[in-house]
Amino acid sequence: MSKLVDQTAGLIDFDQKSLYQYHHKTLTKLFNGNSRLACYALAATIFLLGLFRDALYERALRHQPINPTFHHPLPAYALILAGNVLVLSSTYALGITGTYLGDYFGILMDAPVTSFPFNLTGAPMYYGSAMSFLGTALLYGRPAGIFLSAEVLLLYSIALSFEECVFMLLPPSFPCVDFSTAFLENRNIRGKRDETNVAFM
Repeated sequence: MSKLVDQTAGLIDFDQKSLYQYHHKTLTKLFNGNSRLACYALAATIFLLGLFRDALYERALRHQPINPTFHHPLPAYALILAGNVLVLSSTYALGITGTYLGDYFGILMDAPVTSFPFNLTGAPMYYGSAMSFLGTALLYGRPAGIFLSAEVLLLYSIALSFEECVFMLLPPSFPCVDFSTAFLENRNIRGKRDETNVAFM
């Protein structure tokens, strides 16, 4: 249950507060106007909080009884390996600033990344992370881990619905608003980016 609260709080923090930081440039001001250094500091914070989240998840699993029905080491290792490949390769393809909200600081990439793993899915970090959670649950043989992995996937799907209007758990006819399109238009980086109008964090 601690994992449930932590994961939900994490999404709220880095979805809503990052928008606040974008408009008010708070982090850049804290680093004396150095937007790149501020982005690196945010990246370190997110990474450390991710380690803390993973520790909470593992602790939650260790305190649950083992159920032989859900104990499958081989599929577990396959899921963990595949999930980490997706996460690490996408981080390598995007770089630190591309991975950790660099666009909120005005650090933009020259072109969309279409190489592996983005040629497989548009959200390799989300799916890779969910696969790692599920693999860990199967490795420990804890039913609670299965539930928490499903909760992680659900929250990632909701995040994607805001970012790309893609909510894979609902039928295509489900009404959704493409918030990302409106947000990108306001930032003048849709299509040909007008970088002179980008508000730095």
